[in-house]
Parts: sequence; structure tokens; C-alpha cells
Amino acid sequence: MDLASVNEELAEIDGQIGDIFRALQNGFQKLDKIKDANRRSRQLEELTDKMRDCKRLIKDFERVVKDETGHVDPNTARMLNDRKQSQIKELNSYVALKKQHASENKRVDLFDAPTEDGFGEENVLLASNMTNQKLMQHGDSLMDETDQALARSKQTVQETINVGTETAAALKAQAKQMSRVVNELDSIHFSLKKASKLVKEIGRQVATDKCIMALLFLIVAGVIAVIIVKIVNPHNKDIPDIPGLAPPVSRRLLSIVEGK
Repeated sequence: MDLASVNEELAEIDGQIGDIFRALQNGFQKLDKIKDANRRSRQLEELTDKMRDCKRLIKDFERVVKDETGHVDPNTARMLNDRKQSQIKELNSYVALKKQHASENKRVDLFDAPTEDGFGEENVLLASNMTNQKLMQHGDSLMDETDQALARSKQTVQETINVGTETAAALKAQAKQMSRVVNELDSIHFSLKKASKLVKEIGRQVATDKCIMALLFLIVAGVIAVIIVKIVNPHNKDIPDIPGLAPPVSRRLLSIVEGK
């Protein structure tokens, strides 16, 4: 998704963070080729400044994301949070890389000691003013702080992995649910088609029954009409006698029979 469609400020900050990450990548590649300890220290200081700027931009990115949380849909909010976690993870990888180079520096990098935030701060202690024991103690302190920073970075990475695992599980469950919904919709569609065919068949049967009933009605009406006509006009030769129905006897014939 294009961040500019969500918030122009987010897109601008994301672009600046991307530029810093590319500069850090190029800077560490150059650092591997530098043999002089003084030049390596200056290069590490420049990279540390860039990491400070990157951390500030990530905080700005997080602030804008929080402001936009109530104005975007859950998918967009999850995408923005994943983007922030990705930025933090990448920055932590450069912090760990910086610590590795600092520990390998022959000058023990006294001018770039790590702080609580995982970034080096200038140290005003000079190696010439320290005894060997103090130097060893300071070096041990730097290594302990570096280990703590690495532990925090590992914890952040682990939390990111856990979030990714939970998100993947949720997406898998949603995919299964969608599959069940699709199957149920297919079943409903099949039932509707079957019901539609059944209704059509019932309609055809009803139409056929109506036609048969109408035909029977016409036949009965015709027979009744013929019977009525034969009763009213028995001497009509155009209408044949109905089988089983005897013609009516005239009154004159009946009177003759009675006289005999």
C-alpha cells in the first residue's frame, strides 16, 4: 500500500528513513575497507549521528501512526505497525553492526560509548589519562553495555517474530473461515437451484392438472347440454339418442294404453 494514500507526512518520513538506511548500508561497506583507526572512528561517529537521526524519525513515524489509528481501517493500522516494527528491526541491526565494529576498533572507541538508547555518546575520558587497569575496567563496562544492547535487540527481534507468528496464525484461521463460508454459499446456491427446478416442475404439473380439469368440465357440460336438449325436444333427429337414456313417451300414447 502506498503510504501517501494514508498520510503524506508518513510517506515523507518513511522516505527519509529509507534514505538513512541506504546511507548506513553504504557507510558500513566503506568502513570495512578503512584500515586507519582514526578514520574508522570518525566514520563510526558519522554513522552514529545518522542512527540518531533515524531513531528520531522512527519516533515521529510512530507518533503520526498513533494519530492516524482512529482514522484508518484495522488492516491499514496493522500494515503501519508492521512497517514501524520493520524499521526498528533494521535500525537495531545497524546498531549491532556498529557495536561490532566499535569493539574491533584498536582505539577501544572511548569516544563512542553506548547509552541507554543503544547509541554511542561522546566520552571525554582520554586514553592517555587512564591507567591500564582503568582502561580494562572501562573496556569491560563497554562490553557489558554492548551485550545489554544486543540482548535488547534480540528481545525486540523475538517480539517481532512472535507478533508475526500470531498474525500468520490469525490469517490462517481467517482463511479457513472464509473457505467454510464459500462452501456454505455453494451449498445454498445448489439448494436454491434445486428448489427452483422443483417449483417449475410443480408449476407444470399444476398447469397440466388445470388443463385436464377444464377438459373434463367441457365434456360434462356437453353431456348435460345434450341431455337437456333431448328432454326438451325429443323429436329432434339431428341429436342422436344417448345410450342408456330412453326417449320420453308421449302423453297420447299413455292415454290410449290406459283406455284399453
